[in-house]
Amino acid sequence: MSAPAPQPAEPAVPSPVDPVAPLDRTGGYLGAPGAAAVAAAGRATPARWRLLLRRTTFWVGAGILVFWIVCAIFGYLIAPYSPLTQNLLLANTAPSAAHWFGTDPLGRDVLSRVITGSRYILIITPLATILGTILGTALGLAMGYLGGAFDAVAGRLVEAVLALPFVIIAFMFVVALGPSIPVITVVIGLVFTPLIARTVRTAVLVERHMDYVPAARLLGENSSRVMFAEILPNVLPAILVEFTVRLGYAVFAVATLSFLGFGIQPPTPDWGADIAANYIGLPAGYWWQTLFPALAIASLVTGVILIADSIEQVLAS
Repeated sequence: MSAPAPQPAEPAVPSPVDPVAPLDRTGGYLGAPGAAAVAAAGRATPARWRLLLRRTTFWVGAGILVFWIVCAIFGYLIAPYSPLTQNLLLANTAPSAAHWFGTDPLGRDVLSRVITGSRYILIITPLATILGTILGTALGLAMGYLGGAFDAVAGRLVEAVLALPFVIIAFMFVVALGPSIPVITVVIGLVFTPLIARTVRTAVLVERHMDYVPAARLLGENSSRVMFAEILPNVLPAILVEFTVRLGYAVFAVATLSFLGFGIQPPTPDWGADIAANYIGLPAGYWWQTLFPALAIASLVTGVILIADSIEQVLAS
């Protein structure tokens, strides 16, 4: 009688007390394939950032953004003239070697006002976007994770706010509280909150059905810890893209408020206010007084959008 055929050895299973066996996100232990997957995932993030640094569009956008940041910080040192000094003898002077961007109706150097005008817009826009991102992320996490009645009520409130034009909301706050930097910052941040909350909620709805969420609840973690310690790290890419996109919209928002007279008040250099004050000179041929502040807004927004687009494409790859 022949001996029984040898059976293949079963793969070794890591012991629950094996300190070398890596933990997965559900609290269990991984075998060799899982360990390789964890290592690959750990290398994926640096690889993505290296891929981002290879994108030409990212560097172009970053260069534009850095240029305006330098102007915002050192504008009064870089500007060839004082942006507030008036000289009516030089009013409406066309671009020349003495005044590269010409002068405005009060004889102020347009180049100097464009350079120094970046200061407040680059103070307000990041702060407003950060505020909107923090509030929107917290609201979106709660809506997506808790669901039920809270999601329904909060969703209706978000839709109500989004149904109102931005200008109307800003007008109500600014008229009531006055056009100051803190007020403008808070207004823009509050307007961005429901927009970001909606994006975060969508990402959370996908994540809450993953295995690690019920596993975290089984381990006794409360809702706050599950949302902020477990789900939040996994929706950060979506939040990062949303932040950069909203930063570009914030530039337009600040310029719009200034154009309508609700933003930075004259004679402080401001791109939107300068366009509002000088666009009536276009029919008379004074194009430079409006063109160069408008190009400044367009270039800053373009730089931010190029960065946002590069980040989105890299994270989606």
